[in-house]
Amino acid sequence: MKFSVCIDIMWPQEEFLEGMETVRATGLSAYEFWNWQGKDLDAIFRRQQELGLTPAAFCTKEWNLVDPEQRGIFLEGLKESLAAAGRLGCKTLISQVGSAMPGVSRERQTESIIQGLKAAAPLLEDAGVRLAFEPLNAIDHGGYFLERSGDALEIAEAVDSPWVTILFDFYHQQITEGDLIRRSLSMLGRIGHVHCAGNPGRHELDIGEIRYDAVFRALRDNGYSGFLGLEYSPTRDRLTELRKLAQMEADFAK
Repeated sequence: MKFSVCIDIMWPQEEFLEGMETVRATGLSAYEFWNWQGKDLDAIFRRQQELGLTPAAFCTKEWNLVDPEQRGIFLEGLKESLAAAGRLGCKTLISQVGSAMPGVSRERQTESIIQGLKAAAPLLEDAGVRLAFEPLNAIDHGGYFLERSGDALEIAEAVDSPWVTILFDFYHQQITEGDLIRRSLSMLGRIGHVHCAGNPGRHELDIGEIRYDAVFRALRDNGYSGFLGLEYSPTRDRLTELRKLAQMEADFAK
C-alpha cells in the first residue's frame, strides 16, 4: 500500500507544481488530483519525471451516469480523460455517478449507471486504465444518487469488469454507514482506489473517530495493494504531517 497525496485539496491556493515538489520532499512518491482540464499536463509530466512521482488517479471530465440521455456525453468525456491519463501514465480514473433524477425510480437510474459503465469498459480496457466510481455522503453532497457501499458493490458486480471498480472513501462511508473495516473487506476484490480523511471535518487522519491504524492494517493483511489517497484539508503543517505518513507507509511495508 502506498499513500497518494491529493494536490488540489492539500494546496488549493498554491502552485500545483510546487505541491508536487513538497510531496516528494516528504518522502512520499505518489500524487493525485481532481480535474485535469485547465492544467498544463505537459509541465506536470515533466515535473513528475524529474521528481520520480507516480500519478495515482484523477477525475473524469464528465460523470453523469444516472441519465441515459447523457451517456454519450459521459463516454466522450471519458475518451478525453483517457487521453489525458495516457499523457501522464496514470492508470486510474475516478468518476462520480451524478445527482438523483426526481421522479425517476432508483431501479431505472441504477440500470443506467450499469449500462454506462458496461459501455465504458471496452474503452478502459483498450487504454489499460481502470475506472473507480465513487459513493459520496449526502450531508456534504446533497442529492447525490449513490451513497451506500453495498449499492456500489451491486453495480460493480452487475458490470463485472476488472476495468470498472469502486472507490471506497472511508470519510464518506463513515458518515453514511460506518462499520468501515467489515464493509471494505467484504468488497475488497472490487475496490480499485481508497480515499482517507478524518471525520468529522475532513482533516488529518488522526483527527476524529476513524482509527486509520486499524483500517490500514486490515487492508494490508487482507491483500489490498493499491493506493491510499490522502484527500483532506490540512489544519497542521503539511510537511511535518506528510513525513509522519511517509514513515507509516514504510512501517506498513515491513
